[in-house]
Amino acid sequence: MTTILLSMLVLGVLGGVFGGLLALASKIFYVEVDPKQAAVREALAGANCGGCGYPGCDGYAAAVVKGEAPCNRCVAGGAETAAKVAAIMGASNEAAEKMVAFVPCSGAEGVAEPRFNYTGPEDCQAAMLFGGKSNKLCTFACIGLGNCVRACQFDAMHIVNGVAKVDRSKCVGCGACVDTCPKSIVKLIPESQRIMPACRNKDKGAAVMKFCSVGCIGCMKCQRECPAEAIKVTEFLAQVDTDKCIGCGKCAEVCPRHIITLFEK
Repeated sequence: MTTILLSMLVLGVLGGVFGGLLALASKIFYVEVDPKQAAVREALAGANCGGCGYPGCDGYAAAVVKGEAPCNRCVAGGAETAAKVAAIMGASNEAAEKMVAFVPCSGAEGVAEPRFNYTGPEDCQAAMLFGGKSNKLCTFACIGLGNCVRACQFDAMHIVNGVAKVDRSKCVGCGACVDTCPKSIVKLIPESQRIMPACRNKDKGAAVMKFCSVGCIGCMKCQRECPAEAIKVTEFLAQVDTDKCIGCGKCAEVCPRHIITLFEK
């Protein structure tokens, strides 16, 4: 009984000593936080998605208060959050154009010829290690095993028939899908951009026709039809200059492969 009481006494003393040391350390190493930083942090969306380019919402809030970051970088919060942050900082609110993810690949199952039947882990990087650049004969194609889907916190990415597709109504443009894609297929484009070729294959047209029934063949019909000279065929692939594109859709109308995507306004 005496041993038990002595043990409890020792533990109590040790607890008091360590508690006192922790309290002392918290005072010695205390770093005062600008009240504005806490207010900015509270105004943010809280997704910690990294779309602002900083390590989470805390990192971005600190950068804003230090004057190292603009008020409109919280992509998850959008214009409303930017306005709140600008009001806290007493700054003007210049709205940044919203960006959304886009996957320039149309090589779905039954359209793009498979290279091999992959049965390993549901991971794009693992499939690349197993069989090279792609699980499809088109080495530029989306692997379609969902790394981007798992990275997206907003349910904006889905695999449809073996190809990643973006739900633009849910996408906040954080770029997590861009960062996680081992083939660097996914990219961010302005939400206002209406025209994008859904292919990235740079092989010659005759080769493309052998393994994908919808891949760009570099026929240049889109280039000749564009009144704004915004679409050019470079390295056998149609590519859009977003600064010139007027979104008329004429290129999509003449494309024989029907792979030029025309987004709704």
